[in-house]
Amino acid sequence: MKFYNLKHPEQEVSFSQAVRQGLGKNQGLFFPKELPKYDDIENLLSMPLVERSVKILYPFVADDLTEEEFSSIVTRAFNFPALVQPIDENNSVLELFHGPTLAFKDFGGRFMAQCLQSFTQGDNDKITILTATSGDTGAAVAHAFYGLENIKVVILYPKGKISLLQEKMFTTLGGNISTIAVDGSFDDCQELVKRSFDDLDLAKAIGLNSANSINISRLLAQISYYFEAAAQLYRQRGKIDDLVFSIPSGNFGNLTAGMLAKAMGLPIKRFIAATNANDTVPRYLKTGEWSPNETIATMSNAMDVSKPNNWPRVEHMLKSGILSEDCLSSVAIDEEQTQIAMHKLNGLGYISEPHAGVAYKALSYDLNDNEFGVFLGTAHPAKFKDTVESTLGRPLGLPKELADCAGETILSSQMNADFTDLHAFLMAHAS
Repeated sequence: MKFYNLKHPEQEVSFSQAVRQGLGKNQGLFFPKELPKYDDIENLLSMPLVERSVKILYPFVADDLTEEEFSSIVTRAFNFPALVQPIDENNSVLELFHGPTLAFKDFGGRFMAQCLQSFTQGDNDKITILTATSGDTGAAVAHAFYGLENIKVVILYPKGKISLLQEKMFTTLGGNISTIAVDGSFDDCQELVKRSFDDLDLAKAIGLNSANSINISRLLAQISYYFEAAAQLYRQRGKIDDLVFSIPSGNFGNLTAGMLAKAMGLPIKRFIAATNANDTVPRYLKTGEWSPNETIATMSNAMDVSKPNNWPRVEHMLKSGILSEDCLSSVAIDEEQTQIAMHKLNGLGYISEPHAGVAYKALSYDLNDNEFGVFLGTAHPAKFKDTVESTLGRPLGLPKELADCAGETILSSQMNADFTDLHAFLMAHAS
């Protein structure tokens, strides 16, 4: 299967090229030329996660990998569960934080790392992964690529704007993982990544790639857990055609993956893109005007994004007729509403962090009587220990993954949001 550049459709690449390249010409996003369609949904949903994921994703990679090779990649990447937990009679949560860094991005990060290592040939084939994080991507990418030969990783994050435990999960490793605290917002970090890709001499010199959700491999991995959620809910309820997924949305990769799953035949009814005060998309869907504001810092910091990079893929699916435009709505949830949602969930016996709280609250505004809501739990509550404890007024223990890094020293460099400084850093660290 070929993947084409949404900005320059004449640019077509293989899966391996798309994974290694990250972005296309003029910062264009790659999109599959065709989507496999599945009508044997009940059979798919009866399979275990790994077996099902190999089957639904293999058509995307068949030109580059044998089915045996791909099965090995998926087995190594998806060695932890995604779990659906009931909340009340009309809502469940899909917990995606049971991987090694306690966040949904373990699925995409580990899958991409395994794919990229398969496509890296010999000592002279060196790669530099440059990625921006608003919180959880950093840890997932750092741990997925840590120790892999011939791959260096540089992670940019907004200084002082992610939780300390989030920061420690990816800034304390060292080795082939370099981290930079940027004096600016996540959007500033993303802009530095984009400018690096635009500098073709730099990109060629260091073998530049990105592990953000702009990389198509990340999105393909995320398709798998929508099928897994449907499988568990089908066993629990006997039907899934009334499912409404509420997705905490920052860079919109998670939503993109869900929409791809629906386009491939998974009978999800519709999606709610739940944002925090950074409400570019809800305003756009209401007014038709794309007018990003300056990014606002919130308690759901991984969603503090005003210019979501994956939106062109979402809009392409809606405008091209791949999916009907009425399958998507979007709701902005403020800080007070987020805290109210966290208290409501706590009263129901479920401890939530802010991002899941945003998604749960959006369901309360936008779920109809004949629908069943599924909101995504994208990170373990302990990754936001201070926020959760101060909001709910109750202590929260640390899981082993966080306890192990809590006392480690942060190894980050610090930098202004200046491309000249980043260019010098990348050239020095790529050698």
